[in-house]
Amino acid sequence: MSERKFICVSCPLGCGLTVTLDDNDNILKVEGNTCPRGESYARSEVKDPRRVFASTVRVRGGKLPVCPIRSKTPAPKGKLFEIARAVAELEIDAPVKIGQVLLHNVCGTDVDIVASRDLAAI
Repeated sequence: MSERKFICVSCPLGCGLTVTLDDNDNILKVEGNTCPRGESYARSEVKDPRRVFASTVRVRGGKLPVCPIRSKTPAPKGKLFEIARAVAELEIDAPVKIGQVLLHNVCGTDVDIVASRDLAAI
């Protein structure tokens, strides 16, 4: 058996979570959470950790040279560097609308990269 410890980020409380795993990395119990979201977060963090990706992309013909972007849903943590490389190669044309999909299914993750703001053309 082993234990993994986390700070829950599902709500502002920041509970200290302890996850007990068997020898096959199956979750036996989750302790320390004060709400159900803590248990859900711990299970997700052990089995399939995900993070929201945020960055900027270059814009051609826009009032600003870059536009902030983010993943529409959390992306697999292990793919974040690959996603960053894909986003670094991206250059988009103005105008841009908030929520506009800029990269569909980035790096085969089933996650879309979207614009985080409107950006007008010059």
